Amino acid sequence: MTVLVIAEHDHATVKPATLNTVTAGIACQSGDVHVLVAGANAAEAAAAAAKIVGVAKVIAADSPSLAENLAENVAAQVLAIAKNYSHILFPATANGKNVAPRVAAKLDVAQISDVTKVDSPDTFERPIYAGNAIAIVQSSDAIKVITVRTTGFDPAAATGGSATVENAEGVADSGKSSFVGREVTKSERPELTAAKIIVSGGRALGSAEKFTEVMAPLADKLNAGLGASRAAVDAGYAPNDWQVGQTGKIVAPQLYIACGISGAIQHLAGMKDSKVIVAINKDPEAPIFSVADYGLEADLFTAVPELVKAL
Repeated sequence: MTVLVIAEHDHATVKPATLNTVTAGIACQSGDVHVLVAGANAAEAAAAAAKIVGVAKVIAADSPSLAENLAENVAAQVLAIAKNYSHILFPATANGKNVAPRVAAKLDVAQISDVTKVDSPDTFERPIYAGNAIAIVQSSDAIKVITVRTTGFDPAAATGGSATVENAEGVADSGKSSFVGREVTKSERPELTAAKIIVSGGRALGSAEKFTEVMAPLADKLNAGLGASRAAVDAGYAPNDWQVGQTGKIVAPQLYIACGISGAIQHLAGMKDSKVIVAINKDPEAPIFSVADYGLEADLFTAVPELVKAL
């Protein structure tokens, strides 16, 4: 049977998490990969999805009820076509994690969460205990509902494909929830989960003012996303949406620079898949050095400004 990937999009473009999920879908070795673009006036997003290498067909479901990606309505749209597929894959993002359990429950199957590797069409690997162990999960469900940890898969090429686009009837509003409003944090810096370089600060920075004063110039110099440890966020040095870690954002940039971060398990779980990790910490016993490719034992208040000057 065929694999269905649920696209993450903004009605005009397809978000990078979709590309990683398509790669996971191809790895399921179950046949063609189809992509569902559920939205309102989302023809541009559907056209972008059709260009992804490895996608055989795009199903474009257009309805006013899908304009705000309400989980109940998106789940109903997935369920309307679910019986045609052996695997239904969602990116393990806030949206994906909101919709996937509803689909799995309605299909009466077990959800397989945070998959990082596909061993075979029915066997998957996922991290447990904050990534300190890997569970191998085998499913005999007829339809497998999966959320994909995007850092575990390389993105599929966004251009070069030539999938057909098929229009599907959009579902009616379920009436179970309604959209009230959205507060969007706008930043000139790259969004953390899409950034190629991330600069993160920890509790050692001591205050929100010092966090901005020391970390922002380095992030600006490298055109990097700005992240923070949970301790720094809890202390009020950085906003919640900057948090990297098991209870924050899972990232895997090309370069991750950790400044004044000790390297608690919770934080390591969110960034240890980064291609190159640089740690700056004055404590030689800090756990962050165990995962770092390059470690600098130094006071960040001295080292970071010198690094900015050298760049």
